[in-house]
Amino acid sequence: MRLDKYLKVSRLIKRRTVANEACDAGRITINGKVAKASAQVKVGDVIEIQFGNRNTKVEVLSVEETYKKEEAKELYKNL
Repeated sequence: MRLDKYLKVSRLIKRRTVANEACDAGRITINGKVAKASAQVKVGDVIEIQFGNRNTKVEVLSVEETYKKEEAKELYKNL
């Protein structure tokens, strides 16, 4: 699954366009490497997101095309 879509489905970022902009600005890394919005996400990847002065680091547990809002937190684990 594409990185921008995963961020939206998992509710880490609310909108796909915002996820695209964050990727273009170099604020998102996968396994320590700066990632483009089109990068493929797979189970076991570690994604780090920089929001201003706050960093969020998560490990991908599952990759699903659609997920309910209440269950979206099951797609990743905070590190």
